Amino acid sequence: MQAMLVTIPEPADDESLIRQAAGGDRAAFGELYLRHARMVHAILLARVPPADAEDLVQDVFMAALKRLGELRTAAAFRGWLGAIARRRAIDYFRDGRRRAEFSFGTEQESHAAAGADQALVTLDLVRRLPEAYRETLIMRLVEGMTGPEIARQTGLTADSVRVNLCRGMKMLRELWKGDAHA
Repeated sequence: MQAMLVTIPEPADDESLIRQAAGGDRAAFGELYLRHARMVHAILLARVPPADAEDLVQDVFMAALKRLGELRTAAAFRGWLGAIARRRAIDYFRDGRRRAEFSFGTEQESHAAAGADQALVTLDLVRRLPEAYRETLIMRLVEGMTGPEIARQTGLTADSVRVNLCRGMKMLRELWKGDAHA
């Protein structure tokens, strides 16, 4: 089986899609969604429970669609979309939503839960990191984005992404060690 390679387009590539979507072209907006949903998901996952992040991705894109006419330049689209995602995460907690608890019944489900629990523990540890490291690490570890893809999506330089990933991983390892001794 061959892995699917997803390339992140340059900001200039989004310009015509943004104009078309602002004019009501749903297919153009759908393409923008495909190009940027992983970034939005990572931003949300750095802040809200995983079970709610996917629904909030949809909320972010619906808000963006309604307000696309307010966007001044196509070059600002990614930052603008990220800001909407961050505000939506803040609103999530203002709305008072809480993560639903669940239990696993069968032994097979319990085994699956153990892996899920480890992933949730790791995600919890990532959320303890400074914001710059959280988002970058989630884009890399959860969304599977490469350093250059993260740089293009966030507007950071490739060097900044490398530094954030390196420092974030170092801090995450230290948290894992400290958490193991607790």
